[in-house]
Amino acid sequence: QVQLVESGGGLVQAGGSLRLSCAASGIFFSLNRMGWYRQAPGKQRELVADITSGGSTNYVDSVRGRFTISRDNGQNTVYLQMNSLKPEDTAVYYCKGTIVSLTTRDYWGRGTQVTVSS
Repeated sequence: QVQLVESGGGLVQAGGSLRLSCAASGIFFSLNRMGWYRQAPGKQRELVADITSGGSTNYVDSVRGRFTISRDNGQNTVYLQMNSLKPEDTAVYYCKGTIVSLTTRDYWGRGTQVTVSS
């Protein structure tokens, strides 16, 4: 069974940094596009950043220049380095991956809470 498990969330002061990790486990052939999404209370889930298997990246405007998405294909892990955090970055952060196994489909992690205090 394929799973995505996030880690690295927590409470940080404004201006601080956190690094999120998302590890894929189970039996699969490859990870295609991987992404980080977030959902704040009362708001819709939004894409924060994603990265292709070749390393091309995409960011939402509100985090560009502050967040960096990267991946380690050998470790089947994707990271989100978050710097200069702001209170408006507070949300549950979810990892999503397009994973090739017997079928190709999207998987979601359960999420990790990021809270930025002012």
